[in-house]
Amino acid sequence: MTRIAHDYHTHSTYSDGSFLWSMIGAAAEAGLDGIGISDHCNVSAGATHDRRKKVMGFNLDRTYERRREGIEAVRERFDVDVYDAVEMDYEPADEADIREFLAAADFDYAIGSVHYLDGMNVHFGSYYADKSREERRDLVGRYFEKLVALVDAELFEIAAHPDLFERTAEFRGLATDDHYHEAAEAFRSSRTIPELNAGRVLDEYGEFHPAPGFVETLLEHGVEFTAGTDAHDPEVIGPRVRELEAQFERYGIEPVTVV
Repeated sequence: MTRIAHDYHTHSTYSDGSFLWSMIGAAAEAGLDGIGISDHCNVSAGATHDRRKKVMGFNLDRTYERRREGIEAVRERFDVDVYDAVEMDYEPADEADIREFLAAADFDYAIGSVHYLDGMNVHFGSYYADKSREERRDLVGRYFEKLVALVDAELFEIAAHPDLFERTAEFRGLATDDHYHEAAEAFRSSRTIPELNAGRVLDEYGEFHPAPGFVETLLEHGVEFTAGTDAHDPEVIGPRVRELEAQFERYGIEPVTVV
């Protein structure tokens, strides 16, 4: 049976997750060797992004040093390595600002994510519901353009949930083999590694990211994966780790170690 030693993708109260001590304790109970606390962060300029950060409380660009102190304060309580990481929203226009911030913050590693299409988080299906199938297919194409740009930029060690839009019914099934192959070729020649993400495998969506067809294409191109539970609550870490172990076993592959 494949063993997951490191969960590189979890969240704490420094974005939309749970207390540091509870997440780290759950990782230790799940038998992990290491857990990455990778809270959300956005450095995009503009009033819309500024308002969103205030409403959501995603201010890690201002609080990462305080969180780092918090990690140090609880690290010794548990027999598990704790990584000081970040999940950055990626927009191609923000590359210079992202690079500057990551250089200054000096995290153990960084995860890059594409969360927004047409200015709205892809989770909000109601925003896209009135768009035609053609318009929604075009948006999926734009998602993959951003994903390839993220991978090519090599700003991040990990690319999170590379087909996040699949969680949203309005986009599900609109990705094509061409999209998959283009992304796989980008990953093949990049230092950025996609994750096998269990964030919705036990929920209504019921699938991993990437979806099976995408995973198979990535494997055809020789692409490897890290493991991430994308946990926001401590009680899901153990069950999602078990699901990840079973999925890696099904594919006959081992997760990549980043740190």
